[in-house]
Amino acid sequence: MSADDQDLLTAWAATVHQADAAADYFWHLMEECRPGMIPRDDADPLFAGLGRLVSGGDDAAGRAALLAVLGRAYRQLRLFAPHHPLLGEAMAATLAHHTPELWTPKLAVTWERLYGATIRMLSQVARRIAGDPAWVPAEVVDCDRPADGIAILTVRPQRRLSFRPGQAVPVSVPQHPGRWRWYAPANAPRLDDTIEIHVRAVPGGSVSNALVQATRPGQSLWLGAPYGSGLLLAPDSTADLLLIAGGTGLAPLRALVEQVAAEGVDGRRVTLVVGVRTFIELYDATNLDKLQCAHDWLTPVVAFSHDPTAEPGEVGDALSIALPHHRPGQKVYVCGPPAMTRGALLRLLAAGVPADRIHLPDEYDSAGHGHLPQP
Repeated sequence: MSADDQDLLTAWAATVHQADAAADYFWHLMEECRPGMIPRDDADPLFAGLGRLVSGGDDAAGRAALLAVLGRAYRQLRLFAPHHPLLGEAMAATLAHHTPELWTPKLAVTWERLYGATIRMLSQVARRIAGDPAWVPAEVVDCDRPADGIAILTVRPQRRLSFRPGQAVPVSVPQHPGRWRWYAPANAPRLDDTIEIHVRAVPGGSVSNALVQATRPGQSLWLGAPYGSGLLLAPDSTADLLLIAGGTGLAPLRALVEQVAAEGVDGRRVTLVVGVRTFIELYDATNLDKLQCAHDWLTPVVAFSHDPTAEPGEVGDALSIALPHHRPGQKVYVCGPPAMTRGALLRLLAAGVPADRIHLPDEYDSAGHGHLPQP
């Protein structure tokens, strides 16, 4: 990042400390020029997200989530190339108003350069994604902290969020406007429309730490439209499944178990291997027990990588414990920490699992542009 780009990031950080006031200022500028172009309820996430995307400073997955959300917003708000200058000028004027001590003619040139590249990229993204709503407000209705650094959140969106088990949903919290992170629902769609999200706080993770440490029932957050095809079950498949989870990678795989239960395919067997370091980190044990008691076709297996009290057959990483459970004809789904999923393909292929039966979550490139998951 150049010195000029860093100056813009600094100005944006100062502006986002006044996020509510800045978004309101931005919306009034837009209303003066094009009344009704930006609905007031959309002004906050649009302003925060676009400013974050232009100023940079995000990791690859966060940038991809932001692109996915804003690409849909671009389409939803029916933005076109003639709107680009107006939107950019309103954003720049808002930053200048809220950071007068930082805003200089040189910084204005930097903004124009980066904004131009960003808005062109968004217009390209908007052409290749579906037209679902960009975001929907949601209320946290329950928050459980079953283990240190882990939260299980139940949220209810204001409008039904249509997703398939195995997909991921971008999530943003009010404490960090413009930051979006991927989380996979741990449930199949429910009649009450609630969604269960499993979150592990990671060092330096602003969104994850806010969700784990500061979230309470009644709090609002934003959910984006679901993405991802890597972990989806084929609609016509009746194959047995070997599901291998590491940490909170359990969430989308538990959703697949619920989908299998709902579909009720006779004779289908599912083995779910859950990898954790120690017994105390087995945060979803109660729900796993309930699923096992309810479905005789489900076999849960726990792998303990660092627990000296574990039984000999349970000691090892999730993949090592899972491989002896592999049977011909199974489809294998793996979800967990990046290091685990990166190494899973080679290990499974070396063990003789056919490539077309291995399913991994969608990933993002190191350049930060992100391969947008398919809707």
